[in-house]
Amino acid sequence: MTPAPSSRRADPRRTVDAVWRIEGARVIATLARMTGDVGFAEELAQEAVVEALQSWPQQGVPRNAGSWLTTVAKRRAIDAWRRRERLDERYRLLARGLAESGEDEWQPIDDDVLRLVFTACHPVLSRPAQIALTLRVVGGLTTAEIARMLLVPVATVQARITRAKKTLAAARVRFEAPDPNEWGERLGAVLSVVYLVFTEGYAATSGDRWIRPDLANEALRLGRVLAGLLPREPEVHGLLALMEFQASRFAARVRPDGTPVLLADQDRTRWDRAQIARGRAALRRAGSTGRGLGPYGLQAAIAECHAVAPSVAETDWRRIVLLYEALGRIAPSPVVELNRAVAVSMAVGPAEALRIVDRLAGEQALRGSHLLPSVRGELLARLGRVEEARAELLAAAELAANRRERSVLLEKAAGL
Repeated sequence: MTPAPSSRRADPRRTVDAVWRIEGARVIATLARMTGDVGFAEELAQEAVVEALQSWPQQGVPRNAGSWLTTVAKRRAIDAWRRRERLDERYRLLARGLAESGEDEWQPIDDDVLRLVFTACHPVLSRPAQIALTLRVVGGLTTAEIARMLLVPVATVQARITRAKKTLAAARVRFEAPDPNEWGERLGAVLSVVYLVFTEGYAATSGDRWIRPDLANEALRLGRVLAGLLPREPEVHGLLALMEFQASRFAARVRPDGTPVLLADQDRTRWDRAQIARGRAALRRAGSTGRGLGPYGLQAAIAECHAVAPSVAETDWRRIVLLYEALGRIAPSPVVELNRAVAVSMAVGPAEALRIVDRLAGEQALRGSHLLPSVRGELLARLGRVEEARAELLAAAELAANRRERSVLLEKAAGL
């Protein structure tokens, strides 16, 4: 494969990292479709990445780097089968198919990445294992990033992923789309991981970037495919609406230099009105099924309140409080309660909100997360308790793994 003329001057390690962020899920999905084994597919992809790091500095970065990784991984798959002396008729046919570019046989889900999600969410795995494995192989997230998202130790995530791969292999679960009548039992996990991938794109838990559009856009694409496959599932449309609303703000969420712009300071004329309209249409579809709004639909309704408000001050905060109360009843979590506290602070006042936050602090529900001290610091600042507020914001900055978010918290502390 001929390298791009300017690719020899590029930093191969940074290029490999960028290619993997964009193409990693598709590379693994393609290999999983061809080998029928998700764990083996990820191993092959990682071996191809190692080979890229070794060869690209000398040979240059290929024009189609994602295709290069896939091709190298295919060859390694064939070599592995030969080494294992598993050259029965099945594998000879499969190896021939890998070497040649043939047509896929028809599958109910005609999207490799979405098939990968459904495979990783197989019912032989526990829900925590499904989520951890999918975030790893589809989202390309590190175990540390996944641990921060799920509020669990890194070792726990590593164990879940390792056990999930072994379980899929032991149960001989192949990479294939389930029958439509099996989609329902996997749908909850599928929606969870799609939204977690989007969330990491919307507000990165670590690194130097405030948002990761590559992740968010892939999750949004999967959400749109799901909505087409399952038009009568309200939560599919609720999730799609939620992602459309949140993605509509991307252009206003960062400055040209990458520094974050908080909601109160965003130029709302830069919000994507077409995307907001798509979000409202999806939310209407979620509500038209007659089954009521689920957790994603309620979050989308909250996001709609922000999307249609001319400013923070003119936002319907009382409606948002009611929606958070409903959400807390059907999908209780400390993060939902913390968000409700923020809404209460805007609708009623910071004193009432602080009581909610202090109760959460006493329960240690968000121990180790920067979210609780950052909200508590904001509330204390509004109450005039400046020294306490500064201490909370500094504590939040210490816990924040994302450099951009840490800078925002430090600036707020210094501003007091």
